[in-house]
Amino acid sequence: MSYAAVNGIRIYYEEHGSGSPLILLHGGLGMGEMYAPILPLLAKDRWVITVDLQAHGHTADVGRPLRFQTLADDVADLIGHLGLAQADVMGYSFGAATALRTAIQHPDLVHRLVLVSHPCRRDGWYPESLAGMDQLGSQLAEPMKQSPMYQIYSQVAPRVQDWPVLLDKTGDLLRQDFDWSADIAKITAPVLLVYADADAVRPAHIVEFYGLLGGGLRDANWDGSARPVARLAILPSHTHYDIFASPDLAAAVIPFLAAPSLQPPAPPRPGPPAPPARPVSGPGASSPGMSSAGIQSSESRSDTSPA
Repeated sequence: MSYAAVNGIRIYYEEHGSGSPLILLHGGLGMGEMYAPILPLLAKDRWVITVDLQAHGHTADVGRPLRFQTLADDVADLIGHLGLAQADVMGYSFGAATALRTAIQHPDLVHRLVLVSHPCRRDGWYPESLAGMDQLGSQLAEPMKQSPMYQIYSQVAPRVQDWPVLLDKTGDLLRQDFDWSADIAKITAPVLLVYADADAVRPAHIVEFYGLLGGGLRDANWDGSARPVARLAILPSHTHYDIFASPDLAAAVIPFLAAPSLQPPAPPRPGPPAPPARPVSGPGASSPGMSSAGIQSSESRSDTSPA
C-alpha cells in the first residue's frame, strides 16, 4: 500500500506477487480492489500493481478535469516511479480507455496491452449505454449511495464528501466524444481485446477495432503463419458488468501475458526440387525414342491384329 507523487497527483497503488510487472487499471467509479476475485490468479507468477486513478478509491481528486489522456500520463509517470523500463498494462472499461491512451501516448513503456470491454470510438457503445453515460452526474449522488460502488468508496476515499464531484467529473468525461481509430497505429505493443458475449460494446465495433490491430483480415493459413499478433477473446455467458471479476477473464489473459512470443510462426520453406525420374527397365519398358503412348497404341494394334 503506497502513494506516488506523479504528474501533479498523489496516486495510490498496491503491489501483489512477484515477477514481470502488470499495471492493473479499474473501471469507472471503482478501485483496484474490484479485481480481488481474480487477483490471486493474476499475481501467481507476476508482479501486479493495482492503481486507484484520480478521484477513485484511495486517490484524492485534484483541481483538473478527468480526461483519459491525463490519466494515461499519470500511469506513465507511475511506471517510471517504479523504476520500470516497460510494463504490461491491463484495464477494464474506464481503465481500458486509460490503458489504451497510455499505449498510444507512451508506446515505449507498454510491453503488452490488455483492453477489456471498451471501444476505440464513442459510438462503439450501444445507444442505451451512451444514454446512461449522458445522465451521470451529482444529481444521482444520493440514489447511488445504495450502490456497491459507493459502499466501497465511502470506506477508503480521503474525502467522502467528494462523491458528487466524482460523479460530475466522470459524467463530463463520458460525454466527451472521441475517435481514436487513427491513433491505433501508434501502438507498438501486442494487444489482447477481451469482451463479454453480452457486452455494452457493439459486436460490429469489436470486429472493426480488431481489424485496426490487424486482426480478422484474412485466413491465418493452416500453419498459423498469417495470423496477426493481436488477439481477440469473447467470453461466453458474461456481461459488461461481471466480466472484470470472472476467472474466465484471468484464463484468457494469463496465456497472452505469459507467451514467450506472440509472433506468428514463419511459413515453411519450400523443399529442394524433386530429382529427375529414373528410366524404367525390364519387360515392357519403353525403348529409347518410344513414348508410353506409343507402347499403348502398339499394344492396342496387336490386340486387334489377326492371329
